[in-house]
This record gives sequence, C-alpha cells and structure tokens, in this order.
Amino acid sequence: MEDRLTYTTERYTAEIDAKTYIEKFRNTDYFVTLCQQCHNYGRRYGCPPFDSDTLATIDKYERVRILGIKITPKDRSLPIDAVNDLMKPVIDEMNKELLETEKSVSGMCFGFVGTCPYCGGAPCARIEGKPCKHPDKVRPSLEAYGFDISKTAKDLLGLEIKWSEHGKIPEYLTLVCGIFY
Repeated sequence: MEDRLTYTTERYTAEIDAKTYIEKFRNTDYFVTLCQQCHNYGRRYGCPPFDSDTLATIDKYERVRILGIKITPKDRSLPIDAVNDLMKPVIDEMNKELLETEKSVSGMCFGFVGTCPYCGGAPCARIEGKPCKHPDKVRPSLEAYGFDISKTAKDLLGLEIKWSEHGKIPEYLTLVCGIFY
C-alpha cells in the first residue's frame, strides 16, 4: 500500500484584509450548523462550540494569509478510506509550519481538526471534560469558525475542491488553512 500512497503537492497562497475575509467568506450560522452534524462537535478542542466569541477572537487582526495544498495521488484508483493515510504527512507538516508562523507573526493559525495529531489517536480530553493536553498546538479549522472553505479555495486560491465519487478518492485533495495576523 505504501507505493500506492505516493503523491505530488502544489502550494497556493493568498493574502487578504481580515475584515474583508470575515465579511465575504464567513457564514457562521450555516457552517456551525454543519459542524453540529459531525460526530466531533463538542468532542474535540478544535471543534465548536467554543468558550469564547469567535468573531471577537479574530476581529483584532488586520490580515489573513490563506494557504492551500493540492495533493495529487499517483494512484487514482485508491479507495476513499485511504484519504487519511494520504493526507496525514502533509497535514503534520502544515500544522508544524502554521504554528511556527503563528509565533513569528503574533497571530492565530487555523489548521485541520479531524483526529488530533498530538494525542496519538487517544480520544480528546474534552470528551471527559478535562483540559486539552496540547493547548499550545491544537487549533481550530477555518470551517469551525464559520468560513466557507470551498469559496475560499476557489475565489482566493483558484482551486476547485473535488469530492469523491463511487468510493474512490477524487482527482486531487485540497487542504486549506490560514493565519490571521
């Protein structure tokens, strides 16, 4: 399976005024309603609901840097359940880069939620009402704060997000993250 998981990546970046990004790409009611349908809602520290006002958290920043990664698998016949194995090394690399950049620009980064890359597959402490074991690393996704990732990818990065069909991974996978600073 290892050879089947080879891929190429392409990086995309865009910069936008934070207030413009919030105004044109954020629809909290719609996207948080989608989050509520996910089994991770309220069960992961990177997922809503949050203890603080999300708009107040990001409204203090002036700019947003959007980062996109297009992952094109060599084997286009991979089953959809191979997606996580294919994306994990890219997500790990991006999360590390995001946290480093966050520190250097005194900003707030938005990564990828899903399974916590820092707890080694263990259930999130939030499930048991315990504090996060890695608050210095865990960050929400842009979606968790109500941002439209499909619109962000298309309008700011020129990337169309592809979806799986017939149990196979799409032509390419797209990861979108960002940093408010």
